[in-house]
Amino acid sequence: MLIAVPNCQGRVSPVFDVATRLVLVQLEGKAELERREVVLCEEHPDGIVRGLGELGIEVLVCGAISQGLKTALESAGIRVVAQVCGGVEAVVAAYRAERLNRPEFAMPGCYSPPPDNLWRHRRRCRKRSHARRPRSLQPL
Repeated sequence: MLIAVPNCQGRVSPVFDVATRLVLVQLEGKAELERREVVLCEEHPDGIVRGLGELGIEVLVCGAISQGLKTALESAGIRVVAQVCGGVEAVVAAYRAERLNRPEFAMPGCYSPPPDNLWRHRRRCRKRSHARRPRSLQPL
C-alpha cells in the first residue's frame, strides 16, 4: 500500500489543496518498505487527482482539504483521511499502528469524543453552557 502525507517543514501541511510536497510511504502490512518525497507541480484539482493516481497512491493522510478535491480523490479510488495534524513521522507511525483516530492527531476543533462517552460529554457540555450564561440571557 502506498500512502501520501503532505509535508510542510516536517509537519502535516495544514491545507492539502495548496501543499507542494508529499512524503510517500510504501507499506506492506504494518512494515515500512520505502519512503521518498516528491514535489507536487499541479495546482488545479484535476491535475492533483491525476498526479496522485499516476503515483499509485492508495491513501492520502492530510489536514484540511476542500470538499471538491476530497470527492474527486475518492472518486479516483484514493482513500482520504482528513483533519489530521502533527509531525509527519508521528502521523505515519500512528497510521501504521492504527492509532490515527487519537485526539492528539486531530486538527484543533475537529476531535469528537468516542461514542461510548458521547452521551456523558453532551450532558456535561449542556450543563456547563447553562451555568456560564449571564443572568440576562437565562431562558424565562
